[in-house]
Amino acid sequence: MVVGVLIFDGLAALDAIGPYEVLSRLPGADMRFLATESGPKRTETGHLSLVADYSLADVQAPEIVVVPGGFGTRRLLDDEELLSWIRSAHETSQWTTSVCTGSLLLGAAGILQGLRATSHWAALERLREFGAEPASERVVEEGKVMTAAGVSSGIDMALRLAARIAGEEVAKAIQLGIEYDPQPPFDSGSPAKAPPHLVELVRSVAEQREAEAAEKPLSP
Repeated sequence: MVVGVLIFDGLAALDAIGPYEVLSRLPGADMRFLATESGPKRTETGHLSLVADYSLADVQAPEIVVVPGGFGTRRLLDDEELLSWIRSAHETSQWTTSVCTGSLLLGAAGILQGLRATSHWAALERLREFGAEPASERVVEEGKVMTAAGVSSGIDMALRLAARIAGEEVAKAIQLGIEYDPQPPFDSGSPAKAPPHLVELVRSVAEQREAEAAEKPLSP
């Protein structure tokens, strides 16, 4: 079972690594990090690189597609080579998934038309641009398309996907194996719970970083 995890400059590291930690533990999983061109891809903070061992041409029909997010997605919304690969892979995939703003790439590829989908809360309404219905939920499942909200929710999505593929017992065992038992010190993990001034602060920072990411490539 080939799991194709798309990576690119400007991705959010946990968007890719969270699902990887879950899905790599599925029986028979063949994890493949891939990009338009193979090689290291720097994350959105600029402090870390992940390596794509495969190019898009190397992995044409993965059973599972994972598209992470990050500010780098904004530069890819018109990248027809990448979007064409997503469309083609989706035609034969068993599951097509995204984390955070990776759903914007699914939308740009035409996959979310008429579907409910989620994304990071700060980008959620942008899904309407692609004919999707934004859903403020941790994980949204529509047929074989599964979208996750921001960053950490990719773990939740991957566990749900593991249950769909291998059954709840396997998914629960994976959850136990990675000791995924969240007990955050603060109850401010969504805009519905966080104080309004923090919501606005995070939103303004995100807008600034998005603008910067759109203007120039990340530098090491």
